[in-house]
Amino acid sequence: MVRRFKAPITRKGAGFRVNLDADELELLSRLLSELRTLLLGPSTDDRLKRLFPTAYHQPGDSEMDDEYQRLMREDLVASRLSGINAVEAALENVGGRPGAKHVPELTESQLLAFMQAINGLRLVLGTMLDVSEEHDLDQVEADHPLIGEFHLYGYLSWVLESCVAALQG
Repeated sequence: MVRRFKAPITRKGAGFRVNLDADELELLSRLLSELRTLLLGPSTDDRLKRLFPTAYHQPGDSEMDDEYQRLMREDLVASRLSGINAVEAALENVGGRPGAKHVPELTESQLLAFMQAINGLRLVLGTMLDVSEEHDLDQVEADHPLIGEFHLYGYLSWVLESCVAALQG
């Protein structure tokens, strides 16, 4: 699990300060770009199953779920893409990025879009890693072939937790 001294997102007046360095912002930007590509790709990609979960779980409800997915998927994708666009636009202006203006704050609506995008990344990564609620990231062996991905999942979880704390605080 990632542990740092300063939370990645903190409340500052009516806004929220982004306490990420240029490398972290670049990583998030790259991951959001990859998420956009994934969202615009085939809807059958298994990595998306947690982003678009089954709406009807009872046996015999598969036709209703197929219809729900058919009717709602486009709106859900558009909402996620809108959130990614808002986050990218906001983060381009955050201080610490090469060539960025020094605007180290997000509005509440930008923070909510940021949270949606980070959570989307976590859901996709969690699907790829088969993470469950019982999964303890601290128990992943250092020689696990996907240790980097597990660390990234922990980092994204920490960033999202920081956002929730900033909103509450």
